Amino acid sequence: MITFLLSFVLLLIGYLTYGKVVERVFGVKDSRPTPAYAMKDGIDYVPMNNKKNSLIQLLNIAGVGPIFGPIMGALYGPVAFVWIVIGAIFAGAVHDYLTGMISIRNRGAHIPELAGKFLGTFSKHIVNVFSILLLILVGTVFITSPAALINDLANGTIPLTIIIFAIFVYYILSTILPIDKIIGRIYPIFGAFLIISAVGVGAMLVVTGAPIPELTFTNMHPDNIPIFPLLFLTISCGALSGFHATQSPIISRTLQNEKSGRKIFYGMMIAEAAIAMIWAAAAMSLFDGRDLNSIINSGGPAAIVSEVSTLMLGAIGGTLAIIGVIILPITSGDTAFRSARMIIADYLNFSQIKLPNRLIIAAPLFVIAFILTKIDFTLLWRYFSWANQSTAVIALWIASMYLIVKGANHWISTIPALFMTMATTTYIMNAPIGFNLPITVSYIIAFAVSIIFLFLFFKKAKQNIASGLEIDYTHPKSPNQAAG
Repeated sequence: MITFLLSFVLLLIGYLTYGKVVERVFGVKDSRPTPAYAMKDGIDYVPMNNKKNSLIQLLNIAGVGPIFGPIMGALYGPVAFVWIVIGAIFAGAVHDYLTGMISIRNRGAHIPELAGKFLGTFSKHIVNVFSILLLILVGTVFITSPAALINDLANGTIPLTIIIFAIFVYYILSTILPIDKIIGRIYPIFGAFLIISAVGVGAMLVVTGAPIPELTFTNMHPDNIPIFPLLFLTISCGALSGFHATQSPIISRTLQNEKSGRKIFYGMMIAEAAIAMIWAAAAMSLFDGRDLNSIINSGGPAAIVSEVSTLMLGAIGGTLAIIGVIILPITSGDTAFRSARMIIADYLNFSQIKLPNRLIIAAPLFVIAFILTKIDFTLLWRYFSWANQSTAVIALWIASMYLIVKGANHWISTIPALFMTMATTTYIMNAPIGFNLPITVSYIIAFAVSIIFLFLFFKKAKQNIASGLEIDYTHPKSPNQAAG
């Protein structure tokens, strides 16, 4: 229990201290017009207050990732707590803050456009494909997982096909309608369920004195799967997630002033880490490694969610908690497809003012997603995990390039970029879904790739500095710029 409670204290301290360090390194300019005003269009560029932006950002990034990932990561034991805390403070929140703020400085640009500007045209095309792949995988995972939970909650009385269809309808509407028509209105309601589920389970862990294991770096995985790199890809949302880099531009187009960035981008990542801590602790305290592994293999992480919610909160409270968990993936799936639409539109320079134009892009995305719902969830999650963390690597290198050209301390993002380059490369070299090489060979290749990336980074930075790259887009001064 001490490790569990201390982790929350460290997350708060990290927000209050390191969050300010990152903000200072970036250098906010509160008087600078934000895209919400300078490019206001009533569809995607819509000024919204900090409360709405914070809640939307949290619900966008906190899908099943900070629940399912930590539940599976709990198999490794308390070392999972270490990754959640350190990862969130020094990698995940830095990643979210910098990608969000750099997007604000560049007209609300998405990650492919930023990659093209800071890393080169070839990178733009690669990142565009990667981002769309990731978002479609996210959207698909976040259709099948809540559908399974709803089906289980209804004891199978509602056919799974009907549930999936209903979720699809909601996703289509939230993807093509203006952001303040659905997302901006119903997210406060969804947020209440999120708070009930997370705080309820967390409070009961403390009140009941749940036997949450104390800190140890021992690998407790029943199958003895290595901590590196698997843990760092299993627990992504809640520690570091590239998916967040695709979501932050949604809020960078609605933020009223730059000073709010630390609370919304850095702060909501810390909040997501707290959710991840709760579910990892619940899984560790209520099940031993082998039982946990057995339930995950037979019923998936959703079975753990149902079991934990009912055991900790009873029938009524457990049902509310499960509803909260159902809402989490739905409120990330909707914005995943919305982000995919926006990225493709930006890439093709295809105006999204007219509804038919939005439908032209959105329709094929949903057709692909429907086909992918027929694939096994576990397999989808493996590909999602690698694509997710690879996107995080790209986003961190973009952030580092922005900072080094700016003349700021780029190491705050370069160090986590190097670490995750090593982790993702090791995984894809060693994993059966990748090259299936021996782990030692994978380590050597990953180390070499990381060094090459660092060399290319400094080489490109030198070129960008010599060419006088303008890192920030200059908006015409907007008379409507809000003060706060």
